[in-house]
Amino acid sequence: MTEPLRTLSATVKSSWHDFLDAFEPLRPELYRYCRYLTKNPWDAEDLAQDTLARAFVTLGTHHHAPPPNPRAWLFRVASNLWIDRARRARDIGEPQAATHAPDPRVTREAAGTLIGKLSPQERAAVVLKDVFDLSLEEVAMALSTTPGAVKAALHRGRGKLTENESDQPRVATPAALDAFCAAFNARDIDRMTALLLDTSLVEIVGVVTEYGPEEARDPYSGSFAGMLSPLTLDERGGVGEKYLEGYEGGAPRTEIRIHRGEPVLLFWYRHTDGDVVRAVARLDVQGDHITRLRNYFFTPDVIAEVARELDVPFCVNGYRYW
Repeated sequence: MTEPLRTLSATVKSSWHDFLDAFEPLRPELYRYCRYLTKNPWDAEDLAQDTLARAFVTLGTHHHAPPPNPRAWLFRVASNLWIDRARRARDIGEPQAATHAPDPRVTREAAGTLIGKLSPQERAAVVLKDVFDLSLEEVAMALSTTPGAVKAALHRGRGKLTENESDQPRVATPAALDAFCAAFNARDIDRMTALLLDTSLVEIVGVVTEYGPEEARDPYSGSFAGMLSPLTLDERGGVGEKYLEGYEGGAPRTEIRIHRGEPVLLFWYRHTDGDVVRAVARLDVQGDHITRLRNYFFTPDVIAEVARELDVPFCVNGYRYW
């Protein structure tokens, strides 16, 4: 069974890369749309990644011609995912983005049109029409409804007022996060992996998923080894040449910053005009161990938003390593 699975994995990976290559021009707009729907860059990137995964599966099971309007089709997939999640959260009584007033930064970005009082359908309709300038017919297609229903949603949504939301309180930095930061800057991969449980998940968001410490520390393909190494481009992939302008080489350093009340790791790389941030990571902690690490290295939209809010210089690495 192992060999057939290995062959299948290689085939799926190749098809997935082809899919992402084809949709790469739409990635910034997809993130921007997801950002308007959600409360923070992390949820926006999660929704964007889930949208791409759902679109990939949908395209593979679609027996007719490809969608004539890929942009509107991608927005439709994202809209359906987000509306379904908002409704499920409402049904079980969990907090969800559609019932909260937006972060003040989001309010400014949306020019005062997006508010927590809007229903999922209203919010999506207002964003697609007023921000992305889709026609009524395109909005209707994206929301799986009719132009008449879109008009009604726009009328209701535009008539509601905005409210600001105060920043979340700052939180203490977990000891495991301090320990990981110290181990990283000491280039001690043994200490880094010792912080992981056998069940821990390590991700380079959108491109790599690893289970447990051994996969993360693998010297050939492990993400920890890659995180500690200088930026390169070789036969295995890496960062494209156009993104390496001004990079002086050398391994990065990391530090903890508080972003919207949450401790995150910023990864700094040496450049001719000074150090810049090229990656951001979030860590979930259980006691003295890390249960999940998400490195947002190949998510340029997230890096740009977080760096701007923290007022630090940054460069991006594109959406892919291949």
